[in-house]
Amino acid sequence: MCGIAGWYRRDGRPVPARVIEAQCDAIRHRGPDDDGVLTDGDFGFGMRRLSILDVAGGHQPMRTPDARYAIVFNGEIYNHKDLRPDLPDYPFRTHSDTETILAAFQAWGNDAWAKLEGMFTVAIWDGVARELTLARDPLGIKPLYISQQGGGLAFASELKSLRVLPGLAFDIDEAAVHDFFSFGHVRKPRSIYRQVRMLDPGHVLTLGSDGKKAVRAYWQPRFRPAPALSAAAWTEKMQAMLLETTARHMQSDVPVAAFLSGGIDSSAVLAAMTRASAQPIKAFTIGYPGAEIDETDAARDIARHLGCEHIVLPLDLASAIDVLPKVQRCYDEPFADMAAIPTWYASKLAAEHVKVVLCGEGGDELFAGYKRHRNARNIERLRPLIGTGAGLGALLDRLPATSSPRLNLLRQHAQRFAEFARLPDGYQQFFAATQISRRSLRKQIYSPGFWSRQEGENSYADLERRYFGGVEANASTALEQFLFADLSLNMPSAMLTRLDRASMAHSVEARVPFLSHKMVDWALTVPPELKLRGGTGKYILRQAIAPWLPPGILKRPKQGFQMPLAAWLRGAFGGYAREVWNDSGAAGAGYLAPQAVEQLFDEHKRGQADHGRMLYAIAVFGLWWRDARAPARPALADAA
Repeated sequence: MCGIAGWYRRDGRPVPARVIEAQCDAIRHRGPDDDGVLTDGDFGFGMRRLSILDVAGGHQPMRTPDARYAIVFNGEIYNHKDLRPDLPDYPFRTHSDTETILAAFQAWGNDAWAKLEGMFTVAIWDGVARELTLARDPLGIKPLYISQQGGGLAFASELKSLRVLPGLAFDIDEAAVHDFFSFGHVRKPRSIYRQVRMLDPGHVLTLGSDGKKAVRAYWQPRFRPAPALSAAAWTEKMQAMLLETTARHMQSDVPVAAFLSGGIDSSAVLAAMTRASAQPIKAFTIGYPGAEIDETDAARDIARHLGCEHIVLPLDLASAIDVLPKVQRCYDEPFADMAAIPTWYASKLAAEHVKVVLCGEGGDELFAGYKRHRNARNIERLRPLIGTGAGLGALLDRLPATSSPRLNLLRQHAQRFAEFARLPDGYQQFFAATQISRRSLRKQIYSPGFWSRQEGENSYADLERRYFGGVEANASTALEQFLFADLSLNMPSAMLTRLDRASMAHSVEARVPFLSHKMVDWALTVPPELKLRGGTGKYILRQAIAPWLPPGILKRPKQGFQMPLAAWLRGAFGGYAREVWNDSGAAGAGYLAPQAVEQLFDEHKRGQADHGRMLYAIAVFGLWWRDARAPARPALADAA
């Protein structure tokens, strides 16, 4: 696991080594064990390494024996040993997965990427053809930012590594700000800056000396017809896939542990780990003493049953105020995911014991674990009876606030559900369900100019065309469309961003067995009735792991790895959030109407409405704005 960065300036403009060193220094936290830089005229790249495999022999940049190709690589390739017999002509000198990638690229070119099972961003420099190749793993587990300016192309694992480069512009993208206040994060491939985009998951980019850039997909998720199997056979295959994938993800020359929330997905991964290891596994849990969402007791029961060493960190919500600026800073752009703080603390806890953890991300998206998936399926079935529900929605929108916070919350939920039910397909329902603010609320708090520039006549239809127009996913039902959107858009934009930055901020490698593309390919053949059966999501996964876990543990309601925002913002954090917003200067940025924001704080405090997610986003934006307005420090001014 590493962080990578580089710059292909082109046209003979030299790239000094100290510029690349500055890029790598900016992401030292991603790899404190080792570093390396290579420069070749108008090109240079480097890396920071967290040593996991072949600790002694995996130094980067690494070259082929003929010195034509050089590589820097962030991630892990779990099948790299299996690929080596197919590369008999390459004289391997190390046991590292980095060298396997290099040999595969030399032999197969860009056909190599689909053969790799793992998480990765890779940069390969062809010093003879003077061509740069960048590739990103199929699901977007590892990040790669790209900025094409001034005839050249710069890239990095994090935005902060680009901002140190001299002569590059970084202007705020208003559409990304709109993304943030709509969904709590910036949607891929955007970044918060107009001049920076992310390389899409499952894509490869090449840039030659002539400046011509080519980008193509080498893998995309697609639903496929299911083979005719009994439910018992499907369950048996689910067990086998989970055990095999988890075992491969445990490859390491250093100890491996797990995050354990007490939910199904992390429990499934931990249970599979214990079957692949002769030694007890460490499991890390974040607790919320006294809170309804606390799952410490369930996690403790699971860990004890599996014979794990269970380590719990009780989270004091008051102290979270102090850590929020640090949490926000590791994202380099506004990021208001509700689980960002607990994931940051879990990573900090893990870093005191290990370098590698396995996590349960992806289980909900593959096997229909969210309530919104049940809603999409149920509405599609009831559509002939309820129609569009437009009349009910209009009535609910006219209901006034009451003196009862509980009734007001129920009114909000009913309004959101009615809006959800009116939408024609799973893609549009996905956007409605994953937003942190309804369109009516954004109209209330956006400044008039920002509103007119960002909101279309039918924003959900616009979003569907932008992200899923022309996509060949074979998603024929609302549930399949919803699952595809969760997997291909929400996962890399939000959940994997959260996991990567929080873990890497503490020099911890987080691995996600459910998101092996081989697991994903198989999961997309599982019949929908085995994912969502009646009101039970993740049915096949539950059946597969039930024999491994304590009796009755799977009957617990889903909690989620998140913060109790509504109550938090009615207490001391509400005053802190308002202070951050006003003192940061963000209130004068022109995006939100200051008086409307003040009204939001007041309504939430009085219990007239639950604006917790939006107010948290407003506080996070203020923290980011304060940092973003600080002048950047170019690595070398005279290199411009």
